[in-house]
Amino acid sequence: MAWQPQEDHLRQLAQCLSDSLSATDKNSRDSAAEMLKSARSSPDIDKYLAYVFSSSQPPPVVNLDAPHYFQARAAAAVMLKNDVKASYKSMPEDTKDYIRSVILLGLQDPTSQIRGQAGNVITEIVRQGGIMGWPQILSELVSMVSNADGSVPTQAQEGGMGALLKICEDNRKALDRQYQGQKPLNFVFPKLLDLTASPQPRVRADALASINVFVPEKPQAVVSNIDLLLQRLFQLAGDPSEDVRKHVCRAFVHIADIAPQKIIPHMEGLVEFMVTQQRTQNNPELALDAAEFWLCASEDEKMRDHLGPYLAKIVPVLLSSMVYSEDEILRLEGEEEDYEVEDREQDIKPTFASSKAGRLTTNASGETTTANGTSVPESIDDDLSEGEIDDFDDDDDEFGNPEESWNLRKCSAAALDVLASVFHEAVFQATLPYLTDNLNHAEWPNRESAVLALGAIADGCMSVVEPHLPMLTPFLITLLEDPKPVVRQITCWSLGRYSGWASHLDEAGKKQFFEPVMEGILMKMLDRNKRVQEAAASAFANLEEKANRELRGYCTVIVRQFVQCFAMYKDRNMFILYDCVQTLAEHVGPALSKDELVDMLMPALLERWNKVSDQSREMFPLLECLSYVAIALGDKFAPYAPGIFARCIKIIHRNLEYGVMAADIDGFEPPDKDFLVTSLDLLSAIIQTLNLRHSATLVAGAPTFFQLLAGCMRDPNNDVRQSAYALLGDCAIYVFQQLQPSLPPILEILIAQLDVSQVQSDGLETGYSVINNACWSVGEIAMRHKDGMQPYVEKLLQKLGTILFDERVPESLNENAAIALGRLGLGCAPSLAVHLAQIAPPFLRAIKNVQWMDEKSSAFSGFMRVVLANPGAMEQCLLEFFSDMAMADFNVVRGPGGGDIQETFQKVIQQYKGMIPNFDAFLGELPADQQAALLELYSV
Repeated sequence: MAWQPQEDHLRQLAQCLSDSLSATDKNSRDSAAEMLKSARSSPDIDKYLAYVFSSSQPPPVVNLDAPHYFQARAAAAVMLKNDVKASYKSMPEDTKDYIRSVILLGLQDPTSQIRGQAGNVITEIVRQGGIMGWPQILSELVSMVSNADGSVPTQAQEGGMGALLKICEDNRKALDRQYQGQKPLNFVFPKLLDLTASPQPRVRADALASINVFVPEKPQAVVSNIDLLLQRLFQLAGDPSEDVRKHVCRAFVHIADIAPQKIIPHMEGLVEFMVTQQRTQNNPELALDAAEFWLCASEDEKMRDHLGPYLAKIVPVLLSSMVYSEDEILRLEGEEEDYEVEDREQDIKPTFASSKAGRLTTNASGETTTANGTSVPESIDDDLSEGEIDDFDDDDDEFGNPEESWNLRKCSAAALDVLASVFHEAVFQATLPYLTDNLNHAEWPNRESAVLALGAIADGCMSVVEPHLPMLTPFLITLLEDPKPVVRQITCWSLGRYSGWASHLDEAGKKQFFEPVMEGILMKMLDRNKRVQEAAASAFANLEEKANRELRGYCTVIVRQFVQCFAMYKDRNMFILYDCVQTLAEHVGPALSKDELVDMLMPALLERWNKVSDQSREMFPLLECLSYVAIALGDKFAPYAPGIFARCIKIIHRNLEYGVMAADIDGFEPPDKDFLVTSLDLLSAIIQTLNLRHSATLVAGAPTFFQLLAGCMRDPNNDVRQSAYALLGDCAIYVFQQLQPSLPPILEILIAQLDVSQVQSDGLETGYSVINNACWSVGEIAMRHKDGMQPYVEKLLQKLGTILFDERVPESLNENAAIALGRLGLGCAPSLAVHLAQIAPPFLRAIKNVQWMDEKSSAFSGFMRVVLANPGAMEQCLLEFFSDMAMADFNVVRGPGGGDIQETFQKVIQQYKGMIPNFDAFLGELPADQQAALLELYSV
């Protein structure tokens, strides 16, 4: 017999559920909340909730009018969903069966809210119980939506389709897994295609939305049905429903991304369709989805050339879409002076520290690169639960107002930017009439969009815009005084995009154009509108990047303006101001160390330094900024170093302590690792930049320094360990005397870190950067500890050898391992010599493309000591060794530090002259240029 509720319990529960949503009676709400909390102990509570929710009319025993009963049903749905989410796996089977048997009734309800809540509960059941926990739900929903016998009401079809969409969104990967040899998606996807022909617009739109969940993943169900999907999309392109056409646009964008060859033959029709949709009035979502197509197509190498014939149609629609909408104009009308208004905490965008991506090395062409040699991996979670939802936070504020989320205006500007980088002059010619008509327009939205367009084409059309810049630049400078803040804001951005042109003119050109541009942006950094300040500061950071050393003669005026900004800015814009100071220090370097500049800049920074708490996220960019300033000031930073150094130690100590507490105490919030990363990086900068006596004094004055460093070397976070090993290497170079007593425990931690198998098992590429820095620090310690490395040489050889023989690791890690191994030879040659026959080939192969500088020179000096200890082991690769020595840099070998390598190689030559009967004939196997190099470098 089917379960039935007890009347008294049902009456009380319905009343409590209704009272829990009472808008007027707080006492009733509180009392109901207590009773509902108590009711959770009932074994049948979820059956009661399902019964109330699924009953569209009040049962006879329930004394509630229609509005209050609707409240009870809504509250029941929320409670039921939460119970399913929290404890579905432990629910009795009869409870699960009952909920599943009645919940579909909610999809047939006349009210869309109840239908949506039913879909939420159904989705949660599938999420918690898995696809096979309710395998028939997919076919039941498809049957309901299909309405094959014509008996299902419209609202039930819409409710069922809404539930099916939710299941697809939350289970896209689970649906493409095999269960008993079958993939549910292979059943669902063709059914979704059929449902796009439904007479109900809502069903057609949701069916397309469901399809769009899967297309980007390119599962087999999509690939095998893609031609049929395209056919359906072309049929639906003229659908009267804008919502349907919106999903048609999205589908075309997805297909363009995964299968551009399917799109290209239809480009002409697609251009017409997308242009028409983007011009749709009063539907910004539809217009945005159409605009996404241009961005996708122009970024794809296979597709973008096929857009060329249609630029005259595409560019104008992009330009018209870059004008603020009426709603946006109304929102912006009230924005004037707000520079004195304090920022709210939620308005301050968090800034994340950038970790050191491995110590610097050089590639074959002599270019400086990061030692890890790997790109940042995409953040992709392949192990999401069956209810997986990927959130993509688009933080791009490059085009226009940084307060806006991604929208039609930004998308259109981005598409114009990419098209300009592909088609150059053609895009400029299509844009020029718009610029002519609108740059000086009486209405500010038109002026603003024209300046946005001019900035958007800057990178791609620079060569064709350049002849116009002598006229455009003075005009843009006048727009910096526009009465509308948003025009001043976008003008700063656009001028920043063209600042590279002005900064590299001759002296007369700089005087005429660059200096007014620089001064104009600097002045806007003190604008009375905070968003203009932010745009100007961002533009000036851009100018600093492009002008580079050209700014050295302007440091006084720049620093003076920065100091005024420190006095004026509220918290939010302080973040970008740190970036301006940091970028200036990075590019002008020692030019910033003049006494007058130091006396201006450092008090302003220290005033902020004293204001920011150790727990503030503002500490991240401030610490990072100070790292660059310290390097630029050199020993002029010494008076400020002790207090800053001590505070970094304190921050590291506190955050390591909190990390331990978070691991031991449930609910204790772990600290943000960026506190450790930025503090370690600043300590590195200080130790590098001060003279050796000052650095040694600072480290000696911090008794726990190396204990804390060891703690950071053991931290589970890759970024923290990466910065910790960078600091360790710097300590080996600059304060080795202070480091030496702490080496035994530090070397044990360091050796354990040199384990590439751990990186390959956890799949995080950043782990290679950690090992890169660890290898580098091994080499720097070995350079100075020499025979003190003897107790560790066997373990280090095993670890470094494993790296050298592993073809899966980045090339730069092989190079750093080779350098470390070679330097070990400076003090441990006999121990390494017994393994020389095995280690020589991978060592020579790995170090071959490293540029001949001090690191390679010291590595070869150590390697040659190993060779002298076992010369016979080089039989298989001796000629390769001589070839490498012939490729040495003359300035390194014959320079002040090259005596050791010359002297040691002479010993190697004499050794092999005695071993090889016809040594000249042996050398004759080398190319003539290398023979000549050996003669010039070593007098061989």
